[in-house]
Amino acid sequence: MSFSEKPVLTGERAVLRPFTADDTPVMARILADPEVVRLTGSQDGPYDSERLRTWYGNRGEQTDRLDLGIVDRASGELVGEVVLNEWDEPNRSCCLRILIGPAGRDRGLGTEAVRLTVGHAFERLGMHRVSLYVFTHNPRARRAYEKAGFVAEGVERQTLWQDGEWIDAVRMSILAPEWATHRGRPERGHAGPGAR
Repeated sequence: MSFSEKPVLTGERAVLRPFTADDTPVMARILADPEVVRLTGSQDGPYDSERLRTWYGNRGEQTDRLDLGIVDRASGELVGEVVLNEWDEPNRSCCLRILIGPAGRDRGLGTEAVRLTVGHAFERLGMHRVSLYVFTHNPRARRAYEKAGFVAEGVERQTLWQDGEWIDAVRMSILAPEWATHRGRPERGHAGPGAR
């Protein structure tokens, strides 16, 4: 098993697809968005365009991680990214991270992208555990993760210094047996194969 295969994952609202170098201008704008910077704790650009072009242009060559662009099916617009990384092959685990720019927020695209990616991790890649961190000042993201079946495991205290205050991070995970039970919809119980 590896992340060599770069799939296209299609949902009702979103399509997740491999990146190309042509995605660089849109991703540069998304990465510089003040809300993305604040909620992810990332740097706020400006990003070197050639470095970003190389980064997004070679995502398809990476065998130790999976980076996919999130496309809004309604508009055809690239609105963010979802990533599986930090692959621990012997323990069949990896981490997930996602970011959504302004054009994709508050419409369920993030929750669907998380479900599609986690489903791929368990059903195609044979993962046993997918984990993530979410900052406590990002309740919208935490709710999206919970809706997809992630469970809080603990708090890492004061991991981010931002705007004059310390922010905690919550560690969350989902396990293959949990996914098999609810397929990313814990609020509805067992959904079964092919259920929406």
